[in-house]
Amino acid sequence: MALSHPVLVLRALGLGDLLTIVPALRGLRNAYPDDRVVLAAPEALRDLVGLIDAVDELLPTAQLGALRWHGAPPKLAVNLHGSGPESIRDLRAAGPGTVLTHHHPDFPELPGPEWHEDMHEVDRWCRLLRFGRIDTDPSALLLPVPPEPAPESNVVVLHPGAAYPARRWPSERFARVARELGADGHRVVITGTRGEIPLANAVAEQAGLPPSAVYAGRTGLAQLAALVAGAALVVCGDTGVGHLATAFGTPSVLLFGPTPPHRWGPPAAAKHHVPLWAGSVGDPHSDHPDPGLLMLRPEHVLSAAAGLLGEKVRHG
Repeated sequence: MALSHPVLVLRALGLGDLLTIVPALRGLRNAYPDDRVVLAAPEALRDLVGLIDAVDELLPTAQLGALRWHGAPPKLAVNLHGSGPESIRDLRAAGPGTVLTHHHPDFPELPGPEWHEDMHEVDRWCRLLRFGRIDTDPSALLLPVPPEPAPESNVVVLHPGAAYPARRWPSERFARVARELGADGHRVVITGTRGEIPLANAVAEQAGLPPSAVYAGRTGLAQLAALVAGAALVVCGDTGVGHLATAFGTPSVLLFGPTPPHRWGPPAAAKHHVPLWAGSVGDPHSDHPDPGLLMLRPEHVLSAAAGLLGEKVRHG
């Protein structure tokens, strides 16, 4: 690593988590145009990090406690991971000149804003940077189209999986949406991780889709990003794929529950993204689908989809 004193940013989390800090990263780039911005984040996100014009280097960091800094002490360490104390300790171990973080009682000597749970994730990190006198534009979420060729284009992408059962809309409802959109002449494909192959296959089989429509387990992050960027529509729950749709300006129907869209949803002014939410707040880590999520019916999704299909445009 170069002997300069770069800016170190910690965000050792997942796909959606990365995409919500893009405006904050761009604010840092504008504030430190001549310095190297190093992002400590999981190696699995490398292809997407490469699309962010505000990051010079990825420092592979799988989780809290895994940050290993071997260069000259950073001039600034920015905690875009959480409120501490583990994330604060990880950054302080790098010996930075300054730490920008939310306030935590274990570190009374570090100034910072108080953590507010009920904030949009994008606004949270922009607010932190403003505390450090760094300007940000919360709407600066768009990424360039990936250089990776898309497996297909102008398709409807259904992503039935989610990290926790609480955020998984039932597979039979996804299947009905897929079946009806397919009957209307749209090419529907199903995405997912390797572990979600059985779920994707079940949706495809119930919808009468051919095996070629199932991309679960067949795409890396770069191909998935390209598929979403070239899609006509994305339908998914509160997942990283929904944030990909926001990043590439792809119209989307997003099923929220138990976390409300005002905390993790697309920008409210972006009319080409339609978040559906029944108004119920619950446990996002529950082992059962959220009752509010179950209040959303296929008719709601199909109605929103009908208003969006045919509008694959880039929105600023």
